[in-house]
Amino acid sequence: QVQFVESGGGLKQSGGSLRLSCAASGSIISIYVMGWYRQAPGKQRELVAAIANSGNTNYADSVKGRFTISRDNVKNTMSLQMNSLKPEDTAVYYCNALKSLWGPPRYDYWGQGTQVTVSS
Repeated sequence: QVQFVESGGGLKQSGGSLRLSCAASGSIISIYVMGWYRQAPGKQRELVAAIANSGNTNYADSVKGRFTISRDNVKNTMSLQMNSLKPEDTAVYYCNALKSLWGPPRYDYWGQGTQVTVSS
């Protein structure tokens, strides 16, 4: 069974930084396009950033220039460096394998996510 484990969330003031990490079972991260989603209260889950094995990336307009996605295929991990955080970044963040740089997610299973809260 596929497993995703997200970590690194927390409470930050506006303008702060956080680094999220994702670990997955098997060799999922080294094989597939990977991405970070987020879901704010009362909103649908949205794709925030994605990265292919080629290194090509895709970012939501709302995070371009502030967030950086990276992957380590040897360690089978993925990260999301979040800078210049804004209150609207507050959400639970999830990782998943994707079918393309623009989604959709490859798996219906979602980990428990990691909460990011940004205060103004």
